[in-house]
Amino acid sequence: MKPPNVQASAVSRASPPVILFAGGLLACVALVAYQNSFSVPLIFDDLPAIRDNPTIRQLGSALSPPHGSGLPVDGRPVVNLTLAINYAFGGLEVRGYHLVNLAIHLAAALVLFGIVRRTLRQPAWRQRYQDAALPLAFMSAALWAVHPLQTEAVTYVVQRAESLMGLLYLLTLYGFIRSADPGASRGWPILAIASCGLGMASKEVMVSAPLMVLLYDRTFVAGSFREAWRQRRGLYAGLAASWLLLGWLVLGSGGRGGTAGFTAGVAWWQYALTQCTAIMHYLRLSIWPHPLIFDYGTELTTRPGEVLPACLIVAGLISATVIALWRSPGLGFAGVWFFAILAPTSSIVPVATQTVAEHRMYLPLAALVIPAILAIHRWLGRLAWVAFAVLILAGMGLTVGRNGDYRSATAIWSDTVAKRPDNSRAHCNLGDALFLSGKLTEAIGEYEAALRLKPGYPEAHYNLGNALLSSGRLEAAIAQYALTVQLIPTLAKGQLSLANALAQAGRLAEATVHFEAARNIDPASADVQCDWGTALARAGDIREAMGHFEAALQLRPGFGKAHNNLGNALAQQGRLTEAAMHYEAALRIKPDDAEAHNNLANVLAQQERVPEAVQHYEAAVRLNPNYAEAHNNLGMALAQLNDLRGAREHFETALRIRPDYSQARENISRLGSAGR
Repeated sequence: MKPPNVQASAVSRASPPVILFAGGLLACVALVAYQNSFSVPLIFDDLPAIRDNPTIRQLGSALSPPHGSGLPVDGRPVVNLTLAINYAFGGLEVRGYHLVNLAIHLAAALVLFGIVRRTLRQPAWRQRYQDAALPLAFMSAALWAVHPLQTEAVTYVVQRAESLMGLLYLLTLYGFIRSADPGASRGWPILAIASCGLGMASKEVMVSAPLMVLLYDRTFVAGSFREAWRQRRGLYAGLAASWLLLGWLVLGSGGRGGTAGFTAGVAWWQYALTQCTAIMHYLRLSIWPHPLIFDYGTELTTRPGEVLPACLIVAGLISATVIALWRSPGLGFAGVWFFAILAPTSSIVPVATQTVAEHRMYLPLAALVIPAILAIHRWLGRLAWVAFAVLILAGMGLTVGRNGDYRSATAIWSDTVAKRPDNSRAHCNLGDALFLSGKLTEAIGEYEAALRLKPGYPEAHYNLGNALLSSGRLEAAIAQYALTVQLIPTLAKGQLSLANALAQAGRLAEATVHFEAARNIDPASADVQCDWGTALARAGDIREAMGHFEAALQLRPGFGKAHNNLGNALAQQGRLTEAAMHYEAALRIKPDDAEAHNNLANVLAQQERVPEAVQHYEAAVRLNPNYAEAHNNLGMALAQLNDLRGAREHFETALRIRPDYSQARENISRLGSAGR
């Protein structure tokens, strides 16, 4: 292959206003497609990676994401940092997270637009595409941006790991392309190297970026690997250096908490066979994006004969890619792009938690969209622009529709169960969503369905125990928690929940065994100490309970529940001033804690500070209108202040909430006809 004339490879300048207009139009297209994604709640891995992730609470700890957790932020400090920035500006308000996700996606689409436009104006392609380079680049980037297969990487917040890596991958290539122009600024190679390093700290899939830049150079710029290395060896050394960072991060994550790699408990050959069918599925979804499935589960192919056709097709596509690298280098580059970016997750290295995932197609989709756009343009001529418009409008509509499936956790998991009824994890997560929405009977049904599909599923046993406990079936809940700890004795939350349930059943001696087990598993857990203290207080051992509450506060000084419970213990001992101090501390930590307001009011009332008590009782019923005890207590305080009408209203409210509330009924009787 003869290297093209490098001097002739400078991109002819299009009119800046036209380029800006195309970029603005691309932004509008993406915004319309994702306009209904901003209120999508945090779901699935969003919860532990964002809601329960202490490292994003402070920017100083953001570059040290939870180690060995297996979460999407584990070993990916740049992703964790962006989440911390979101948290700093808006806490857990979801709109900010979705706005950043869409901004990342739009930026990636704009960079892809620039890459395609400049590639089509390289010497080898200029004669064929010079006049249509900009509109073809726009159509390619627009269709890629609004393709519904991209929704998981954009709408599912924590998959920012995929889209951010994608943006940085594209910026690495774009920085190289600009650096190869005659007279280019020295800033472009710096952009390429910096983007490559940041990408390695965003997701491991970035590993192929230096090689893809080298292949692009050989294919479109230098004409051969030797010439590419001769001209830009410094750039390639800088790009390759980013592998050191990636290696350090991968080793530090410990195989992503044992969920990825050859030690993840999954046979590499089973995973490889599964990926043959997965790749064929990805190709089909690229052409016909239905059905889109949020979670495919963890099932593996165990019979080679079942996937032989898919394996042969994938092998044929790889062989065709190798041949095309010499006979049709541009098409060969697209094929390598597709397989190289999928390789880290869709080859022989197992990812135990996700055998198939649509977000993995975020960048590989470009290798299918761009050749398709060029082929349609070549075959249909002027009619191609009509076809492109139809495809983009269809993509926008389908993306809006798919985003609607994410409107709630119940909706997305119901959609997943409907499309993947044999997915035990989907049933379990649908159970969680139903449980949180108060639909206990339906939640129990989903947990039981998960256990029918996967007997011995610890998470389903544990969650079923929670649902049974909430529905008042204490002994059945104890049985499920016992199964959980039998399956995973080292699960601290399982031991703690079993201990709490046993204590609630009056079986304190048995509960103590499991409290001790939970403490031994997680000595730094303030929750274990607090719950243990609560069980002891319920049994009347106030002095011992106080020791556990104090231990909880030593472990976590800002633990509102422990302050509240210690206040209760002190109040029982008549130490009202000290009790009030702990209730006030609980309210400083959590001002909307209705129980702490009610408890503080009780102490104030005992100290004959009734007007102050009324203020806190009113805060309690305002925060929790169904708080029967607070309504009754407020009624008694108002009666002391001779507000008999107000007192009667709150006694009656308490009785409406709890028809069996005898104290409220007695208080109404004492009022007689007064206050009517």
